[in-house]
Amino acid sequence: MLKALFASSKPLAAVAWALPLLGIPLLAAPMQQPLYMPRNFKAAIAKRTRTLDGNPGPKYWENHGRYTIALTALPPDRTIRGSEQIVYLNNSPDTLKRLVFKLFMNIHKPGAPRDGGASPDYLTDGVHIDQLSVNGQTERFDDSRYFTIAPVNLPTPLLPHDSVHLAVNWHYEIAKEAGREGMIDSTTFYIAYFYPRVAVYDDYNGWDTMNFTDGKEFYSDFNDYDVTVHAPANFVVWGTGTLRNAPEVLQPEYLHRFESSLTSDQTVRIATKQELASHTVTAQAPQLAWHFTSAYIPDVAFGISNHYDWDGGSVIVDSAAHRRASVQAAYNDTATDFHSMVQMARHSLAWLSSNWPGVPYPYEKSTVFQGGAGMEYPMMVNDESYKDTAFADFVAAHEIAHTYMPFYTGINETRYGFMDEGWATTFEYLINRVDMGPASATKLYQQFRVNGWAHDPSPTEDLPITTPGDVLTGSGLGNNEYGKASLGYLAMKDLLGDAMFKKCLQAYIARWHGKHPAPWDFFYTFDNVSGEDLNWFWSNWYFSNNYIDLAATSVAKAPSGYRVTIDNIGGMDAPVDLDLTFTDGTTQTVHETPAIWRANQKRAVVTVATKKPLASLVLNGGIWVDADTTNNRWSAK
Repeated sequence: MLKALFASSKPLAAVAWALPLLGIPLLAAPMQQPLYMPRNFKAAIAKRTRTLDGNPGPKYWENHGRYTIALTALPPDRTIRGSEQIVYLNNSPDTLKRLVFKLFMNIHKPGAPRDGGASPDYLTDGVHIDQLSVNGQTERFDDSRYFTIAPVNLPTPLLPHDSVHLAVNWHYEIAKEAGREGMIDSTTFYIAYFYPRVAVYDDYNGWDTMNFTDGKEFYSDFNDYDVTVHAPANFVVWGTGTLRNAPEVLQPEYLHRFESSLTSDQTVRIATKQELASHTVTAQAPQLAWHFTSAYIPDVAFGISNHYDWDGGSVIVDSAAHRRASVQAAYNDTATDFHSMVQMARHSLAWLSSNWPGVPYPYEKSTVFQGGAGMEYPMMVNDESYKDTAFADFVAAHEIAHTYMPFYTGINETRYGFMDEGWATTFEYLINRVDMGPASATKLYQQFRVNGWAHDPSPTEDLPITTPGDVLTGSGLGNNEYGKASLGYLAMKDLLGDAMFKKCLQAYIARWHGKHPAPWDFFYTFDNVSGEDLNWFWSNWYFSNNYIDLAATSVAKAPSGYRVTIDNIGGMDAPVDLDLTFTDGTTQTVHETPAIWRANQKRAVVTVATKKPLASLVLNGGIWVDADTTNNRWSAK
C-alpha cells in the first residue's frame, strides 16, 4: 500500500518510519485497493504530521490564538462595537509572511458570495475595521476591498514557534433578519461570527481561504477567549464560557437562583419577563459588563435580551467524576416548547455522554437560546420555537450533538461537513430510537433525512460523500452531509457491531479532540482499531457514485433451506432485512449486514436455514431506503 500511495518515485526507505504505525489492519488482511487520497494529504503523511493508522503524526502541529475581546451591544441600537487583543502563536515549521483574517459579518454586504439569496433586511454594509495594529504598529486596512476573507501582510515575518500581537477595533450593524445570527426583535440579539479572527493555517492545506457563504460552517483553531460583553442594565447576556462575575451583574435573589441551578436536577426559573421589567434582576447601572472565559474552543457566541425568560438546571455528564454541566434556556414566554427546554437538553446531554458517542460532555454548560435558526455554537444553541414539542426536542438534540463534531473534534466543516452533520444526524437517530421508539424514529429519519436522496435521480445526488462541500450546493450538498453520511456510519455500526463500533468511534475522538482530523484520519482510525482493512466499505460508501437499490433476483431450494440471490443494482453496500412469509402463515426476518458485499459488491447469495416451505420474500432496507422497491419481492406463486 505504501508503494501504491507514494508511487515509485518515493523509495520505500523514505516512508519506512510508517511501518510500525500501520498495525495489524493494513498488514494482516489481504491488501485491497487503497483509498483515493488527495496530494496534500499524502504530503502530510510524508512530513509525518499525519499517519496511515489514523493517529496524529509525531510532527503534528496546529496554531493557537488567545483572544481578549470587549464587545458593546446596546439594543435597540443595532450597532455592535468591539475591540480585541490577539496573541497568535505560530506552532508550524513555516515562516508566515502574512495572516488571513475571517470577517464573517461581510456575508451581509451586497454582492458577497453566499449560498442563497438575501432580503433587504439581511443586507448591511458589513464589518468596518476602525483600527488594526501588528505588534503595536498601526497598519492600513481597507475593509471595503474584502468580503469574508482578508489577507493581512505582516511588517515582519512570523517565524516558526514565535507569536505576534494583534489589536483590532471594529464595528458593524446587526442584521434585522435573524438567521444564524441577527436581531430576533428590537431588544433581543443573537451575536455570532461577530469578531475578526485569524483563519486556520493547517498542516495539509495551508491557509483556509474559503469564503463564509452562510451554509458551510465552521473551521476554526482551538483558541482561548476572554470576552466582556457590555450591555444596558436589565438585559441578561448568555454566552459561551463561564460567567466569571455573576455577583457583579445579578441582584442577590437572582444570583442565588442562578447558583442553585448549577446543582439542580429540576428546572429553576432564574428570571422571568415580568421580573426583568421590574428592574430587580440585574445590577442597576447604565451599563453592565458580563465577563465570560473559555479555553481551547473553536468559537464563541452570545445572546442578549431584556424580556426573555431564563431557566436553568444541571445534569451529571461524567458519572465517574460526578461532574455536572449547567443547562440553561433563554426564550420568549410565549414559546411553550421552551418551557420544557432545560429538561429536554438535560436528557440530551446525559444520553450523549452515556450512550452515543458515550464520551462525557466536555464543557461546563450548554445554553439553548430561542433565535432564528437551528444552529449550533460551542456551549450555545440558537433554535427556533416549534409547536410540536417532540420536534423541538429532536432539533435541540441534533444541535447539542454537534458538541462532539465540529467543536470538541475540530473537523473542517466548510469542506467536509459530512464529518459533523453526518454524526449529529446519526446520534439524533439513535436517541430518537429510545425516545420515540424504533418505528417512529425510523419513519422520521426516512422522511426527514434520506428520502430525498433515495428518490431523486439527479446527478448531484449521487456525487461521492467526500466531494468537498465548498464545490457543492443545494440538495446534493445537504444529502451528502446529513443523510447519506449518516447511513454510512450506521451501516458501519451494523457491520462491526455496537461494541467494536463504539471502540473505534471513541478512539477517533480521543485521538483527535482539540485537533483537526481529515476524512482519512477517521477512516484509518477505524481500520487500525478494528483490526480490519475496511477500504472496500469506505470506497463504496464515501468515494463512489453508488446509491441503494437491491433486487431479489432468485430464490432456490437448498439442502438446509433456501438460497436467495440479491443483486446490488445501485452498487451501495447496504444492510438488508429479508422478511420471509411461510406457507403456514408464520413469518421470520433474517438480517444481513454489509458483510455480504465484501467479496462481491454486485451480487450476494444468502442461505436461509429453514424446514418450512417459503411462500414469499421481501427485501426491506429500513432506514436504508431502496430507490426502487418494485424488484424487492419474490413469491412462490
